[in-house]
Order: sequence, then C-alpha cells, then structure tokens
Amino acid sequence: MDRLRLDDKHIVITGASSGFGSHFAGVLADAGARVVLGARRTDKIQDRVNGIKTSGGEALGVKLDVRSAESIQEFLDAAENAYGPIDVVINNAGVEAGAKTYMMIDEEDWDFVMETNLKSAWLMAKFYTERVVKNAQPGGNIINISSITDTRTIKGQFPYAVSKGALTRMTEILALEAARYRIRVNALAPGYILTDVSRLLLESEQAPEFMQGIPMRRFGEFSDLDGPILLLASDASSYMTGSVVVVDGGHICASL
Repeated sequence: MDRLRLDDKHIVITGASSGFGSHFAGVLADAGARVVLGARRTDKIQDRVNGIKTSGGEALGVKLDVRSAESIQEFLDAAENAYGPIDVVINNAGVEAGAKTYMMIDEEDWDFVMETNLKSAWLMAKFYTERVVKNAQPGGNIINISSITDTRTIKGQFPYAVSKGALTRMTEILALEAARYRIRVNALAPGYILTDVSRLLLESEQAPEFMQGIPMRRFGEFSDLDGPILLLASDASSYMTGSVVVVDGGHICASL
C-alpha cells in the first residue's frame, strides 16, 4: 500500500487561485484526494478546477475571503456539503506588503498582511476543530504554509517575515492544543521559490546575491514541494505533529 496516496481524503486549500495553492491542488488531486479550492478570484480557481477535472480528479472551487470569519464558515460549509467531513486543511493564503521596512509600511499594510497570513490560519483552525468535534471525526490534519523567513530574515520583508515567524510558532502551539482532538498540525516552510508573492524579490537586482547564499545554487521549483506536501497530507506522517518541514536547498543551514 502506498501511504502517500490520498484516496477518498477530503482536502481544502486556501489561497488556491495561484502559486503554491493552485499547484498543491493538482498534486493532491492526482494522488486521489477530493480537493476544494478557496480564493477571492473565482475565475482563477474555476479554471484550475476545470483543469483538475479534465485530468480525472475531483475538485470544487468556492469563493473565499480569508479575512472574513463569515466567508471562512461559508467556505467550510460548502466543502462539507460537497464532499462530507474534511480530512485536511491547508492554510496557504498569503500576501506581502512589498519590499518595505518597518518604517516604510503603514497601518493598513500591517493589518492586511497579518489578517491574511496569520489571523486567517487561526480562524480556519478554530472553525475546523469545531467541525471535527461536531462530526465526531476520528481526527484531523492542519498544514500551515510558512516560509524560511520565519527564522532567516533580510531587510525589507516586514511584516511578511513577522507573520511567518508567528505562523510557525502558531503551528507548534496548535499541535500541543489540538492533540486532544486528535488533530495533527504541521508546517511546510519553502525557501526561495518563484511565485506571485516572491516574484518582486526573486526577479530583482538582488536575486544573484540570494542565489549565492543557497548551497544548491538554485531557486526552488514547485515540483520540489510535491513530496513534502504529500507526506504531510497523507497517513505517512501519522506520527508527526508540531513539525516544520523546510524545503530550501540548504539555505537555512548556510545562514547558521
């Protein structure tokens, strides 16, 4: 039996209109999962859903604003109505305020990043746990998408790095508190991988300097995350909770 298979597992993904979320949806569906994609851009998620269905997978797109508690509840309702109790939640929604220092951002920037990257993960975890208890599920699984900026920080990533540092810490605390509900909580911390969020940095004049700091001398590709996300979402990680899986080409090691 392939323990990385996800047959009949119901997985919801936030921020799934592009980047990691969109990619993860395809990878998980290919492994047998029924996936529900959430994002504000319904046209984008519907295109991805159509692609997954064309490839033989099961998928549903639902409008989701992770800054709204009401929208999160409606998203989870729609997912359960479609595919039943949720097995895995992937908190992937994330934004940054651009290449700004703490002196350059304003209060609106701070609130936007923190509500999207951090508060939404807490609300999703809370509402999901309530449903696991209500449905008398045997357990659950939460995966937070963090970043190596949770520990390795450079100038100009405030408040993004602050939010990711807090998200990693949240993962550890949630793992302790959610164990009583038989819910596992882990995080995936990618290094420098080209996405809509990281494009501004990785296509800047500083990009060659960043690459020199990576022992493998390359930026990551989406496919580098396939194995780790399958591990965390599947029964192969059944004894893992509170873990942060780093995928960065050795970047953090070189920074120690």
